[in-house]
Amino acid sequence: MPERVAPQALAWSGWRKSSYSGAEGGSCIEVLDGHPAGVPVRDSKDPHGPAVVFPAAAWREFIGAVKDTTMA
Repeated sequence: MPERVAPQALAWSGWRKSSYSGAEGGSCIEVLDGHPAGVPVRDSKDPHGPAVVFPAAAWREFIGAVKDTTMA
């Protein structure tokens, strides 16, 4: 699966905390919807750091697997 690192992710607006992140605030990720290259994901504790941009199909598969695991 090709992944791309986006060092300029801080400049993008519209980041939101993933609904799958823990409520305790320790291990949170943020995602950016509607990006033309795929789904950017970053560590919420390091918003100045890079983001990894996943192809949309790979992100959908990942979310589907997470849902399947949590429903089991």
